[in-house]
Amino acid sequence: MREMAAAFQTAGYSTVNVDYPSQQGMVESIAPVAINLGLAGCREEGASVVHFVTHSMGGILLRYAHRQKPIPDLGRVVMLGPPNQGSEIIDLVRSWPLARLISGQAGLQLGTDENSIPAKLGPVDFELGVIAGVGSINPWMSAILPNYDDGKVTVERTRVVGMTDFMIVENSHYKLMNSRKVIKNTLGFVKTGTFPRIR
Repeated sequence: MREMAAAFQTAGYSTVNVDYPSQQGMVESIAPVAINLGLAGCREEGASVVHFVTHSMGGILLRYAHRQKPIPDLGRVVMLGPPNQGSEIIDLVRSWPLARLISGQAGLQLGTDENSIPAKLGPVDFELGVIAGVGSINPWMSAILPNYDDGKVTVERTRVVGMTDFMIVENSHYKLMNSRKVIKNTLGFVKTGTFPRIR
């Protein structure tokens, strides 16, 4: 997320780029640590409102942490390729011997069944823009996913009830955060609450 952070800094925002051990522990333990690190860093910079830009599982961590303990100074949020309704890829690989090693415990909680973490989170209650990708570089995964996808998450499963705006770009799951188009539209949403649809 370095390029994304640099663009926000150029636009006058203070940024905190949080790294978290996505393969060590479950969502319940990772989420509060990761989100509180971001909040603490922003508050130390004097922020009265904290906006979030998340990629993939990061969006689920934010939704989980906010549901457990509402964030009073939460501003606008942009999620890039979030499995807001889970991912069929997890459903497929969950029973594989090396699945936990590859996806981690938290990753395996992001399936599409009713017991998955995403299924239990409900609608969002904050300003949220979602950007989904359709530029997969993983033909095998795309072949087993229904409809349009970014190689890990289908477009439809990025959506969530309560979101404010939604757009689709031609980027793969791992290229979303570095796309100039995505960066410009993310910045636009944080500024105004809608995607400017910059090409």
